[in-house]
Amino acid sequence: MRSFSDGRPRARGLNGAPLARNTPALWNLAWSRQYFWDGRAPSLEAQVLQPIAAPDEMAGDWPVILDRLAADVGLAAAFAVAFPEAPAISQASIAKALASYVRSLVSPPTRFDAWIAGEAGALAAPEVRGFRLFTGKAGCVLCHVGWRFTDDRFHDIGLPGKDAGRGAVAGGTPGLPAFKTPSLRELTHTAPYMHDGSLPSLAAVLKHYAGGLRRRPSLAPNIKRGLRLSASERADLLQFLRTLSSDTVPAGQQPAGRQ
Repeated sequence: MRSFSDGRPRARGLNGAPLARNTPALWNLAWSRQYFWDGRAPSLEAQVLQPIAAPDEMAGDWPVILDRLAADVGLAAAFAVAFPEAPAISQASIAKALASYVRSLVSPPTRFDAWIAGEAGALAAPEVRGFRLFTGKAGCVLCHVGWRFTDDRFHDIGLPGKDAGRGAVAGGTPGLPAFKTPSLRELTHTAPYMHDGSLPSLAAVLKHYAGGLRRRPSLAPNIKRGLRLSASERADLLQFLRTLSSDTVPAGQQPAGRQ
């Protein structure tokens, strides 16, 4: 399971050519307000259509797409039932159907959720220490906030590269290479990390924030400058982050069936 991502540093488009950015997970997008790493789509209906027609992604031709789908008798009947006010398959109804599906993707409960709900034994001591670091010294919660662990905002997090991010789209600040804060739900399945897939592991992500930031005027003000983490602190933070995925076991325990 990759949380509906693809496990590659950067997504691949038509003929397998690499795209500019990493494929993000699809969990809990029903609660988002803007989509893509740069937030250029204001709704899921707008987002789901863009990759279909983008020349470097699927390069779809809408008249051809609609003809092919209409030729599928079963699919045409299903659309007519779902959209009785406009039964013919259309670009708009395809967008509604795809967006409705994406909205149904809600991340499963985790041990962290059980702990927050009052089950004290759901997390081991290193995981609890990691949570305290996450909300305290490390300052992760300044961006990764709420039950989805994202503020749905856009930040320059000090990565190298020339991608202008939100700074190149309407609504962004020109010259500010900001990217959307990703949710941390099910994050053990979504490596590699960051908008460009440049960090291969969670350990590499911690290394970036604790000593690897590119200092520049546009760096997000809520990122802790000069953060230093000991080896034990890094280990505890990693243990906590893994509790945000639904299939992890407490620190120090083996998964059932393993020796």
